[in-house]
Amino acid sequence: MTNKRVLIIDDEPDIRELLEITLGRMQLTTDCAENIARAKQLLQQNTYALCLTDMHLPDGNGLSLVEFIQQQYPRLPVAVITAHGSVDAAIESMKAGAFDFISKPVDLTVLRKLVNTAIQSSQLPTTEKLPAESLIIGQSKAIQDLTRSIQKLARSQAPIYISGESGSGKELVARSIHELGPRAGKPFIAVNCGAIPRELMESEFFGHKKGSFTGAHQDKAGLFQAAEGGTLFFDEVADLPLDMQVKLLRAIQEKSVRPVGAAEELLTDVRILCATHKSLETEVKENRFRQDLFYRLNVIQLNVPPLRQRHEDIPLLANYFLEKIAREIQLPTPMLSNTALSALNNYPFPGNVRELENILERAFTLCENAVIDSDDLQLHAAEKNTFDVIHHPEFAAQKKNAAINTNKNNRTDYPSRCAEYPSLDDYLLDVEKEILCHALEQVRWNKTLAAKQLGITFRSLRYRLQKLGLDDE
Repeated sequence: MTNKRVLIIDDEPDIRELLEITLGRMQLTTDCAENIARAKQLLQQNTYALCLTDMHLPDGNGLSLVEFIQQQYPRLPVAVITAHGSVDAAIESMKAGAFDFISKPVDLTVLRKLVNTAIQSSQLPTTEKLPAESLIIGQSKAIQDLTRSIQKLARSQAPIYISGESGSGKELVARSIHELGPRAGKPFIAVNCGAIPRELMESEFFGHKKGSFTGAHQDKAGLFQAAEGGTLFFDEVADLPLDMQVKLLRAIQEKSVRPVGAAEELLTDVRILCATHKSLETEVKENRFRQDLFYRLNVIQLNVPPLRQRHEDIPLLANYFLEKIAREIQLPTPMLSNTALSALNNYPFPGNVRELENILERAFTLCENAVIDSDDLQLHAAEKNTFDVIHHPEFAAQKKNAAINTNKNNRTDYPSRCAEYPSLDDYLLDVEKEILCHALEQVRWNKTLAAKQLGITFRSLRYRLQKLGLDDE
């Protein structure tokens, strides 16, 4: 932080003095300007790590200054100071390129966190590539455009709405934005809004105090506290119930949360990213999603292209997934035949990259040798489960007995044993585990013979054993 300069722009002497003292204690050098004209002079004369500007100035507004700095000094983060409750002004400034905002009266704790994050952002190196762990693989124009957007947005703290079809990689995009930004060393917390029971949602998001409700035997930190200093990613945000949307809106606007049963609010410092495969605009029109929350989340929208719009990336993605699967079970990586690759290129991929991975995972277990052919892909198969390829009669019978029976009231009725499991998938995996263990015990764990008796390939048996934690090699 030493030797870093910050430009403060405000026409109120008291505010300038408060900011100067606070930043001075942080070992930062400050210059002050009372209007836009003076600010532009100082910008020409010095190099700054951060600019703090009021929104209302004698010779213009902070929004025009933000736009000017974006054009002339694109790597300089600008934070705007707004009147309390001026959410619209804050959102417009971030749409124009502001790094973040802070409300009057200025909370010094919030200010210090903002300044630290902004200066870290200004020191981030310029990179041409995403980190390898981002897993955004491809060389198509669509991916190149997406990569440039990610690199630019990573430096901001503006909320981002990531749109795209299911399986297109929205969470990977969110993780890349986090990893390239100044919060990379802090937590990245992803939450599927559709997977949290409604009655537990407020406690999960904001935490709770001991004794605040039945079952609250101790204090619990919520998602906002868990992501402190980092990034909070709300996946499938359109699935939030309306009453929770109100509470989330307040938490984002006030940058604070109140745990269930707590008397006071807690300040939070998180960046908000969200995604959904639905159209939030349509959800707003149908009154299923609050317009004010949409406005607050949709400061910047980033669309993730579907796989069918970047078919040239399929060979790279396929090679990556096959290498990953082979590495997990310590087998050689199979090759895709020309016919298999042609079949993949001509397939529309309604499930996008996630579907491609599942297809290759299934093909890996089915192929008889080191080459995956088009028949192994089973692109037009009606199977709903990637693992549902064992043809053992006992397994088929167990599956049939475990199927969901629908009664006249359309309510589900599971077999008694299946009811002991969290889901049908868990039950089927346990059944598969029993069958494999039984088959292996019959042949004294001779895997080659067991695979033959089960009517599957050795590769398939090895893969399933590894997935079920039964591979002792």
